Amino acid sequence: MNLLTDWLPQYTLFTADAQVFLLASIAAVCIGLSKAGLSGTATLNVVLMAQAFGAKASVGLVLPLLIVADFMGYYLNRHGGSWKRIIPMVPPAIVGVIIGWFLLGHIDNNLARPIIGWLIIGLLAFHLLLNARRQDFILLTQHKAFSWSMGLCAGIVTMLANAAGPVMTVYLLSQHLEKKEHLGVFSRFFLFINLFKVPFSADLGIINPRSLATNLTLLPFVIIGILLGWQILKRIPQKPFEWTLFTLTLIAAFWLVRG
Repeated sequence: MNLLTDWLPQYTLFTADAQVFLLASIAAVCIGLSKAGLSGTATLNVVLMAQAFGAKASVGLVLPLLIVADFMGYYLNRHGGSWKRIIPMVPPAIVGVIIGWFLLGHIDNNLARPIIGWLIIGLLAFHLLLNARRQDFILLTQHKAFSWSMGLCAGIVTMLANAAGPVMTVYLLSQHLEKKEHLGVFSRFFLFINLFKVPFSADLGIINPRSLATNLTLLPFVIIGILLGWQILKRIPQKPFEWTLFTLTLIAAFWLVRG
């Protein structure tokens, strides 16, 4: 039996096209890399999965893989941060997830592709602005509405595209946390919010038995990404690596927009 042409198309979301398997495998590795600390890989996995499986289906497909990686990230960073630190972001993030769930339920795949593409482009631009004007963003955090606006935005973006990392980063910068604390709070927030999203994704039908079987096939690649990420962080400067990923993600995002 040919695994790629017989079993996988029958029980998973894979087709007989080897390119789909290749894109999804690379995306799963990127999920692992991002949880290992190479944050620039997080948005690349979104566009690769959307290209492989369709924009809307990919949102539900990625979520269980993220949750597995989140549990691993939480275990590794459990001694930093605390659950109390995420409390200001949780209520608005929950509202944001509900808004994102409503929006995702009313758009089809053809519309979802450019929406997710432009969303990723916007987040990349946001990343550049954050790096250039970091002090200005920190000054904005003095407003009372800051945590609510960041939480609401994070909830919407994570429900629509699993890509709220840059938003959460801005919020955590305002808290002036040490690296260990930053990683601990970051991992706790996404573990909570990704688990919260599961029933909403299941309601939309984008988490289903075939998507879960696809997750099992891709899970080893996530683990490979985590192990590879630890090695990369030891040997390669992170900045050049993330700039390369930034460029690739931007190209891929325009790929989605163009359809």
